[in-house]
Amino acid sequence: MTTSQPSPPDLHWRGGFTDRELDALHAAAFGGTHDPDRPATPWRARLERHSLGWVCARPAPGGPLLGFVNVLWDGGVHAFLLDTAVAPAARHAGLGTRLVAEAAGNARAAGCDWLHVDFEPHLRGYYLDACGFRPTDAGLLRL
Repeated sequence: MTTSQPSPPDLHWRGGFTDRELDALHAAAFGGTHDPDRPATPWRARLERHSLGWVCARPAPGGPLLGFVNVLWDGGVHAFLLDTAVAPAARHAGLGTRLVAEAAGNARAAGCDWLHVDFEPHLRGYYLDACGFRPTDAGLLRL
């Protein structure tokens, strides 16, 4: 007897989401707290204004938001990843890598030549090995 594995989540470029569900995913992915009684972060408005696009992952249409990545850009050839987020229950199955690959493909299709990402040291292997980024020097200024 064989057991069937669940299908991998579907990825959607500029996929639909509610501000509340992205708040919840963001809190779960980055160790924050989600207070449904507080006003939702205006994610959709921000993304529409500043992003080239984003990728949403769901197990099926109308299913829970399991993953997300935002792709910002300079309007030219440079795109930037922010907020790569995978729900804790969906981690370690390749979803984050698929999100980044989908984001890269859509940035390339939009005419971008470069995709930038910054990350914490514990994510180095993920971005450099699993996702194919190469190391580069960069600077950061806290404002």
